[in-house]
Amino acid sequence: MYKAQTWLSLNFFAFFFTWGVFLPYWTAWLISSKGLTVESASTIIAAGLFIRSFSTFFVFPALSTKFPIGTLVKAFTVLSTLSLYLFIPFDSFRAMMIAMALFSFIYPLMLPLTESIGAIMMQSERIHYGKSRSWGSIGYAIALLIVGAVTAYFGENSIIYVMIFGCLLMLAAAFYYTPASLKTKANDHSVPFRSLFQSKRFVTAMIICIVIQGAHASYYSYGFIYLQDLGVNNTWSGVILNIAVVSEILFFAIADRLLKRTRISSMFFASAVASIIRWTLLFLFPSVTVYAATQILHSMTFALAHFAFIRLLYEEFDSREIPAAQGIYASLGMGLSTSLLTVAGGYLYKEEPGLAFLGMALVLIPAVLLSIYMKKKFEANPL
Repeated sequence: MYKAQTWLSLNFFAFFFTWGVFLPYWTAWLISSKGLTVESASTIIAAGLFIRSFSTFFVFPALSTKFPIGTLVKAFTVLSTLSLYLFIPFDSFRAMMIAMALFSFIYPLMLPLTESIGAIMMQSERIHYGKSRSWGSIGYAIALLIVGAVTAYFGENSIIYVMIFGCLLMLAAAFYYTPASLKTKANDHSVPFRSLFQSKRFVTAMIICIVIQGAHASYYSYGFIYLQDLGVNNTWSGVILNIAVVSEILFFAIADRLLKRTRISSMFFASAVASIIRWTLLFLFPSVTVYAATQILHSMTFALAHFAFIRLLYEEFDSREIPAAQGIYASLGMGLSTSLLTVAGGYLYKEEPGLAFLGMALVLIPAVLLSIYMKKKFEANPL
């Protein structure tokens, strides 16, 4: 168990290190290094998110039934590293769109893959998900600090080199060891999506996650630029962005124990309410102090909803169904909804930066109502 737990922690760390470069900084890199406008960069980011929603919805579940998960870890890391180099030679909008399309078809598959591994190993290896997932948050935090420091001295052009380093780290982690439970195929036949959607509890949770996770679109795509607009230098931007990750790390470190008896619907409700508060505060008070303070809420707006969904998968499905369910989550909750709201946030940000966050707060109202419905419909008796 110890070696399996360590391997999972290393892979979470390596992948989320790259995620900590790509997610908050790629828009800024496209603008500064490739000379794109905010609108053009947001269009490319949104296109990548849309393609991600397709590949994670269809490609990942299909591949997970054809090949062992352990094999996919190695293949995806190699292809992600190779496709990253497509961003380097060209500068035009069209070339960046093509590079983003190819990269987004492959690299984001690592997200449902690593989360599926965590859910599967909870069953097969009896690992502690929160303990290993916290190492993913640590990797994300370190990436934020490194990019902030490096760009302060060498400019935003250096972002891609940190990303390349992260991909090489992913390669090392993937080839280090493969747990026995990941060396065989889950099954010989694909899991029909309709069988997953027969679980009304899963469908309700999926819609809630689509709203909550999608509402992070303005924060992920424009948070770094927003701090620059507030006059914060790159080094301190990395520090401020890290407040969210530190709160996330602390949450995952205690989540397994703290929330063992808590209803999933209650976790979703708390996450949705916290999200409305967080994005509304950024709209009402455009200051560095408020931005930094609201970063603490990331443990509730992202981590709590994510933990609740992972636990729901563990309760609702067996190991052969989890990759397909994770693909749907990554596609709709972390891809398609974020893509659409990134475009909307881009237009709102152009008009007034604060409006991009107010828009996110408004779309969260259905998540609050659905979490109440979920509690009454499916979880009336538990604590």
